[in-house]
Amino acid sequence: MSVPQARRGRRSSGDHSREAILTAARRLFAEQGFEGTSLRQVARESSVDPAMVHHFFGGKDELFAASVELPADPAEVLAGVETLDPAVRAEAIVRAVLRLWESPAQHGLVAYVRGTLGSKSKTALMREMVNRVILSRVVAGLPGTPEERHLRSNLVASQVIGLMLVRYVIKLEPLAGAAQEDVIKMVAPTIQRYLTGELDGPGATT
Repeated sequence: MSVPQARRGRRSSGDHSREAILTAARRLFAEQGFEGTSLRQVARESSVDPAMVHHFFGGKDELFAASVELPADPAEVLAGVETLDPAVRAEAIVRAVLRLWESPAQHGLVAYVRGTLGSKSKTALMREMVNRVILSRVVAGLPGTPEERHLRSNLVASQVIGLMLVRYVIKLEPLAGAAQEDVIKMVAPTIQRYLTGELDGPGATT
């Protein structure tokens, strides 16, 4: 008896519903942020029952992660960073970044960054993800006012994102070809200063 061939080229109503949910979620998260977006709003915008959103995505966190479409989970990459003493946290951050970008996920990450920089909505999603998932871990437990922690997190992001762009996307030499340990030695002290050193600027304490 021959085995029936699966139909190709046609998508089920479930596939269409899932894509409609993701399309609505990406727009709402980009425009309103994570906190300003509810699952009921997503369901209404995608013309599905709220139960359908829960069917495809366990909750708002899972829906947000699917909307961003990252090739790697930053929560896993930075797991445990927030529990480290802030005075020695920078090296662990740089090591985690280099380990991720020099893993098999590198091609997907480069494609993601290039695609994001050319899209206003994707950039907004990335900004929300960076603030909520990455920077919140980086500055967890740091002393100072919320404004100061926010400033420190922005400075750390400027250094890390610059490193990723120069080393892996633009591939400028000699940084692109430098050994990991050399990169850590050069970059970690600057990030450590941003985390725990004295700062002069808006939001910094004196």
